Amino acid sequence: MSDAPGPAVRLLPAWVRRYQRDWLRDDLTAGLTLAVMLVPQAMAYAALAGMPPITGLYASVVALVVYAALGTSSHLSFGPVALISLLTASALAPLAGGDVDRYVALAAALALMVGVVHLLLALVRAGALVELISHPVVVGFTAAAGLVIGLSQVGDLTGVEGERTKDALDSLLAAARAVPDAHLPTLAIGLGAIVLLLAGRRLAPRVPMALVVSALAVVASVLFGLSARGVAIVGDIPAGLPRPRLPDVDLDDLRALVPAALVIAAISYAESISIAKAIAARSRERLNPGRELTASGAANLAAGVAGGFPVAGSFTRSAVVHDAGARSQLAGVIAATVVVLTLLVLTPLLEPLPRAVLAAIVVVAVIGLIDVRAAIDTFRVDRADALVLIVAFGATLALGVELGLLTGVVVNLGVHVVRGMRPALVELGRVPGTRLYRNVERFATVTDPRGVILRLDGPLDFLSVNAVTGHLRRLAADRPELDWLVLDASGVTGMDSTGVHALSDLQEHLAEAAVDLHLATLRGPQRDVIDRAGRWEQLIVGSCHADVPAALRAAGVEEDAQLLAPAAGEQPPDGLR
Repeated sequence: MSDAPGPAVRLLPAWVRRYQRDWLRDDLTAGLTLAVMLVPQAMAYAALAGMPPITGLYASVVALVVYAALGTSSHLSFGPVALISLLTASALAPLAGGDVDRYVALAAALALMVGVVHLLLALVRAGALVELISHPVVVGFTAAAGLVIGLSQVGDLTGVEGERTKDALDSLLAAARAVPDAHLPTLAIGLGAIVLLLAGRRLAPRVPMALVVSALAVVASVLFGLSARGVAIVGDIPAGLPRPRLPDVDLDDLRALVPAALVIAAISYAESISIAKAIAARSRERLNPGRELTASGAANLAAGVAGGFPVAGSFTRSAVVHDAGARSQLAGVIAATVVVLTLLVLTPLLEPLPRAVLAAIVVVAVIGLIDVRAAIDTFRVDRADALVLIVAFGATLALGVELGLLTGVVVNLGVHVVRGMRPALVELGRVPGTRLYRNVERFATVTDPRGVILRLDGPLDFLSVNAVTGHLRRLAADRPELDWLVLDASGVTGMDSTGVHALSDLQEHLAEAAVDLHLATLRGPQRDVIDRAGRWEQLIVGSCHADVPAALRAAGVEEDAQLLAPAAGEQPPDGLR
């Protein structure tokens, strides 16, 4: 009798098939912890997206359940997140024209389009495209976006009505105008909520402060009649679950949403997979990036059908799930169940919640987007990356989130193209007391005036050939005493047809100057390119050698020469002993 699982069992998610009973307690704890954090946060992010707060709960429920069915991370929490909510608001506000019903329909359509983009990328296995968004771009972009998000909440924090904008300067001017006209009770509630949330984060990080502050605010709202005193509250929340439906939008609407859908699809997946990888490294869990892309696409489709807006993985909620000890995706299902119960029973309790508290939750959450430490580290490590970070930050503030991200990506690619045009050519010498060949500028080395050993660190392709061959030609012209040149190719990362022909021309040019060119440690892929280019006999036979010492012997350096063999009494440097 076969022990193989039946077809119905094979359709179940992998975590269900291997679930162990003793995991339940940990998953239950993590799920409840996630739920009490998620309810106020999802409503706050819906408000940030310009959506009715209840839609944040709709999007959360379906995203959690769909991700649990398809995702491969036990800890990644899918749902509304601050950055994607801001991008949603910035894309929809110009198109909706103040019509709430149209706005909600466009948001659902945007979520569906993001889901379709993710599924198409998964189908063609092109998820790696998001890696074009480098770390410096992300740091600069998210810091600027965090400032824009924070400024966008000033209206709700002060009780002053104003149009939200993705333009940082307009947001700053609007904030400056709002503060003098602030409604003092609203401002007091908003600032008090921020103080409590920040204090809770530092003093009691395991306490769900967003829920505690929201509960206190609801009680205060009811006891003191805050709505009658001019404090804006969440207001009427329809009880019950969302009815699945497709949004009523036309083809022109879809065309207008394409740029935003592409940007949100790239950012949401990059954010989600980065969070999943970071937590998987701590939990030693294996991820399937292709499945993650599929799960993200399906979660966004579900959010769109449920009348929500685009969703992604949340860093703060995922960290909470991990720290609470979740063992599987059941924690997300449990959280979704609690949110469903909230929608069915508890919505009247949320109606008196001041909107200033939702704004405070957003402001405190986006503080984490401004990663000062990462920016300082980038400036310390690489000036070119620091330039990319500055450009991404400035462009996002000046041009808006979509163009800011695009500008950062383009500048980052440009920086790497320029770097590729000038790969390092390092002169090598033998380290005394050893048979190692190292950079003459970093080590005390032995060299030979009759020749030079150079190591190429980078590709030899159409971008770099002019810089590489030009340097070698000038070297031969400036040092007429040279008889040979050894090119250590161990650091060559790639070669194309342009590189092969340039290397062939260089060999002939050096021969005319009575300088022999020898290659060392040329790797298999580069040998294959040379062979396909028909230059095997010229560049490989007699000119290519297994290592630098073999190339030196072929160049006529004698076996007992100081460049090849350590002299008597030589002692290696301390770091090489």
